[in-house]
Amino acid sequence: MNGRISTHDLSSVLRIAVARLSRRLRAEKEDHELSDAQTAILGYLVREGSGTIGRLSEFERVKPPSMNRTVNRLEEAGYVERTADAADGRKVVVVPTRRGAELVAETRRRRDAWLHQRLRTLTAEQRATLAEAAEIMRELADS
Repeated sequence: MNGRISTHDLSSVLRIAVARLSRRLRAEKEDHELSDAQTAILGYLVREGSGTIGRLSEFERVKPPSMNRTVNRLEEAGYVERTADAADGRKVVVVPTRRGAELVAETRRRRDAWLHQRLRTLTAEQRATLAEAAEIMRELADS
């Protein structure tokens, strides 16, 4: 790729590359019975500590009934628990269990190890370019 690529062409090339890398990283997970959405919600809960069905629905951009099914599956697997909100006992909060946190940690370890192995094959210049690109991609994602 050179610096003369059109914005239109770049958007297509970047979209495809990000999607392929994302699929490849998602394949590196501890529990292959969980869907990508279930894995994402569990990761969110481990990172944030807890969440209501409404908040989880917003995060994943799905309707609450769909999120309830996702949480039910995670609860059946022993990865999350439902508890009463400390501030408002009428609200239900979903929290990760120790088993859920361990699953997320192992999945993150596997993904990092896979990516680390691939990055080691690149030149220092390529890694520097990727570091810059990662920052730009983070800015795009946050916009």
